[in-house]
Amino acid sequence: MMSKEIPYKIYLEESEMPKQWYNVRADMKNKPAPILNPATLKPITVDELSPIFCKELAKQEIDETTPYFDIPQEIRDFYRMYRPSPLVRAYCLEKKLGTPAHIYYKFEGNNTSGSHKLNSAIAQAYYAKKQGLKGVTTETGAGQWGTALSMACSYFDLDCQVYMVKVSYEQKPFRREVMRTYGAQVTPSPSMNTEIGRKINAEFPGTTGSLGCAISEAVEAATTQEGYRYVLGSVLSQVLIHQTVIGLETKAALDKYGVKADMIIGCAGGGSNLGGLISPFAGEMLRGEADYEIIAVEPASCPSLTRGRYAYDYCDTGKICPLAKMYTLGSGFIPSANHAGGLRYHGMSSIVSQLYDDGYVKARSVEQTEVFKAAETFARVEGILPAPESSHAIKVAIDEALKCKETGEEKNIVFGLTGTGYFDMYAYQKYNDGEMSDYIPTDEEIAKSLAKLPVVD
Repeated sequence: MMSKEIPYKIYLEESEMPKQWYNVRADMKNKPAPILNPATLKPITVDELSPIFCKELAKQEIDETTPYFDIPQEIRDFYRMYRPSPLVRAYCLEKKLGTPAHIYYKFEGNNTSGSHKLNSAIAQAYYAKKQGLKGVTTETGAGQWGTALSMACSYFDLDCQVYMVKVSYEQKPFRREVMRTYGAQVTPSPSMNTEIGRKINAEFPGTTGSLGCAISEAVEAATTQEGYRYVLGSVLSQVLIHQTVIGLETKAALDKYGVKADMIIGCAGGGSNLGGLISPFAGEMLRGEADYEIIAVEPASCPSLTRGRYAYDYCDTGKICPLAKMYTLGSGFIPSANHAGGLRYHGMSSIVSQLYDDGYVKARSVEQTEVFKAAETFARVEGILPAPESSHAIKVAIDEALKCKETGEEKNIVFGLTGTGYFDMYAYQKYNDGEMSDYIPTDEEIAKSLAKLPVVD
């Protein structure tokens, strides 16, 4: 079936890079429910979104019929600094596991931000600059998004204000310093700088924060400063669209060597990297052209897909952002201070949520000690220290490869390696010292949070 020997790393030529982003909503028969204006609880319009987001990004957020968006030349020029990213055949991991499965991973960590986040950061900074803005505000969990946005804003000479989840601000000082090196102002969240930050601190004294808290602060900061807009690193449909450059490159690389994926696995926090990886494959499923097993992997400490409810909810803890219908644990849910900071979000992308609800995506939750065990196995044979977030996908990829060892199946397993873990050494230290714990929220804790979901007719 395969006419070429598959190299360890499959690189596309620059000329083979995607020239358009893909909007999977265009092929979805069941469209994601519209996002709602928090004041009226009616479907939000571009004009209503524009005071928060850049105008062009607001259009992308609402558009569910245009299948492809052209990638502006300025963004494609920036992409060429670190793209196309390699699709790696994990020969060494296969040998270590003794599996007949063929394992591939799309590596997005070959840039200074250390992750896939730069794919959308540069797009959002470009549209902000094109609109003539002074700067942007944002939140960040583990810090990859904040790092990526600080790089993108530096490139376009924009001011960048980052609200970083407090636990990550304290655990990941070096990522914080990379942001500052690129000119960003970094504030631990919840802070005393905003009205919503002061309110959250009063309600939850000593809180370690969450992405929902940081989002609320960043939105308030954007809407109270002239010439600023808010940008988001995950969850929103516009972000997922930009991240489809990952899946489009992955599919092109597989097609180049006549490989059809059987299984596609990605870590899931807000859903943009997972959605970006799987969109071209999900599109084929939606059009009836192919079939794949797609698995979203989330932390057991923040299990929105596997234990959440599919309902309208606020995208932020402060309840000032639009409402989205998504799998959610409740906007007030603050997960334990686990080390996968980028996955500590209470909800899931409305696109991923709809695909999951319709059966195109499966979901699993995994505990962090097992995640780090998988990360260690991977690092020792593949030569990359993976980010804790990415390691959730590694864990399930290894599990599936070992199943193939038992059955003798030669499945093609593809997973997203979203970034490196070189700024996550505090977490690795906790694991190596045997001090890492696995906190799983109780049914009562989740039920208490879900009881506060907004009532939407």
